[in-house]
Amino acid sequence: MSRPWTAQSRPATGRPQTAASSRHEASYVVAVLEGRGVAREVGIAALEKDTGRVSLIQLADSPTYIKTLHQLHLHSPSLILVPDTFLAMSDVSLASGGKKPCTTSVLVQCMMEEFDVPIEPVMRKYWNETAGLDFITQLTVEDDEKAATILTASTKYYALSAASALFKHAESRLNIRFASASLLIRFGKADGTMMIDPETSRNLELVGNMSSKKSTHSLFGLMNHTYTAMGARLLRVNLLAPITVQGSIEARLDAVEELVQNEDRFNEVKNGLKALNKMDFDKLICSLAASEARESNTAKPAAVRVSQMLSLRNMVKTMPILSRALGGCRSQLLIIIAEMVSDERLAKIEKLVTDSLNEAATPAKAGLGALNARVYAVKANCNRLLDVARETYKENLGDIFTLNRDLSERHNLPLSLVYQDTGFVFALKKNELEGDLPKGFVNVTMQKGRWLFSSIELASAQPIYRFTVRLSCCHLIVTEETKRKNEGRFG
Repeated sequence: MSRPWTAQSRPATGRPQTAASSRHEASYVVAVLEGRGVAREVGIAALEKDTGRVSLIQLADSPTYIKTLHQLHLHSPSLILVPDTFLAMSDVSLASGGKKPCTTSVLVQCMMEEFDVPIEPVMRKYWNETAGLDFITQLTVEDDEKAATILTASTKYYALSAASALFKHAESRLNIRFASASLLIRFGKADGTMMIDPETSRNLELVGNMSSKKSTHSLFGLMNHTYTAMGARLLRVNLLAPITVQGSIEARLDAVEELVQNEDRFNEVKNGLKALNKMDFDKLICSLAASEARESNTAKPAAVRVSQMLSLRNMVKTMPILSRALGGCRSQLLIIIAEMVSDERLAKIEKLVTDSLNEAATPAKAGLGALNARVYAVKANCNRLLDVARETYKENLGDIFTLNRDLSERHNLPLSLVYQDTGFVFALKKNELEGDLPKGFVNVTMQKGRWLFSSIELASAQPIYRFTVRLSCCHLIVTEETKRKNEGRFG
């Protein structure tokens, strides 16, 4: 694979950004492959990096590629992958060898004009339908739809080839490796929804304001009273591609009618959703299912994983509130949702997590509070080595604060300690220092009106807490693997 080619050099006559490409933050990595025949078969594999949802699509398109562009607008791309043979040598410097075309393919030119995102060539050998089917079989969650998804995709050469390139790119360039049976992979149908062309979507301001990208004055902004990120994503897709299946429309109308006629139930459901406010179940589960393809030597990945497990515990604890609110519903759609949020596997997951995590431990974004939350996230007596490491960490932390106090007295400076991702550093306000810092301080930087610096003694005390955080992570990973094997992933 070679460096990305960006659309910054596209001609001035290119179409302006559409609402779909400018309003909603792009999060999909999309692989696109077109057949060489006259039928214009196009295969698309789209991975939403935040949620781990994968859409596979294969369709027969027109010379203007209106259907392909419509699908890309529904899956807002942050990066588009194409075979290296689709780009002319004059457009991009390719690392791969072989004969390149004199001109860039028409499909790529259309995507260049429509989306101001990087277009990255991937060597043709990675677009392999057999490898794509293997990826799908291995990574798709074990649910009722897995067999149907594999059966439908097995005959779609271009969609499978695009999937192969997509997952190869995720591992080699994004440094992401997904656990088995952890991704919600679905073969999307091109029918069943209304196709609104991008120009009409922009003019109608369905999901974005034409005057200002930051403005919420659009149909999406008017209707978006959702409490969760999952709900906002679903609303956006339904505005850009409204469903046309009568049964689905009537099921939604029945659910709305029941909530409108029963004010008490409406308020209970509303309060149940409020408990999930600002939570993104899809994103969290995807983060837990993914791991680094190349291991890091720092404590940051371990610290992030501990924080994710704390968030998971808090999330599954809130599910019973919504489950009780939906109890006794009559509409079929609400009954299905009630069954999903009442799934017995959620209780098992909660037990697995709470058996290992301290009740008092809560997620924290940064600082010493976040560090302590990660170090003491796992209950005592779960891991003897971790218990010893935490005692050492406690002593080590005391030594660091003692060092700070001693240096402050020695140099008559009001030094304070600041915890960053790289560890502890000394901090000193700019107006509290006259002249230069005393000798012995290293890595001096200025940040937000204060000096940040370290010392040899402080740097030597850092590895203890990193080791302790990684031990906490290792114990939780064992819990996580048990959860994943026994319970699977919720779609």
